[in-house]
Amino acid sequence: MNTYPYFNVLSPQSNVDRINEQINSLENMKKQIQQPVSQPTNLTQNFQIAPTNREVIRYANSMEEVQRDMVIGDTPYFSKDMTVVWIKNTKGEIKTYELQEVVIKDEKDMQIEVLKARIDELERKIENEPSDEYVVEPIEVEKPSSVSTVRKVKRKQ
Repeated sequence: MNTYPYFNVLSPQSNVDRINEQINSLENMKKQIQQPVSQPTNLTQNFQIAPTNREVIRYANSMEEVQRDMVIGDTPYFSKDMTVVWIKNTKGEIKTYELQEVVIKDEKDMQIEVLKARIDELERKIENEPSDEYVVEPIEVEKPSSVSTVRKVKRKQ
């Protein structure tokens, strides 16, 4: 099949062959489209996700609640007030810990704490000292009896 138009004019049979070939190709395409498309088989996929206890915080009111639960791995249980944590393993062993909040202090907070401690220490010292030393009694000034007083009298002249 030449792309030059001059050769096609000279050979009409080639044009007819080319047209017949295109007709056959189009008919084949028509048959493929008209054939029923086979439906894909329905696939059922079941996923079982293993439970993880690391993403959820569990709360318990008492040790008995922790003992009743079944666990897959090491599982922490917190008390509602966040002061106790129980860690239960797969064997059923439970460890108990007490929690205490750690407050991060800056320089000013530490200085205030030191000054409060000093004040408390001084107050304890004052309370432990005998109270007699801090009683203020008035001082009486006695005039000596041996001193005589002389009055000066001004005379008129």
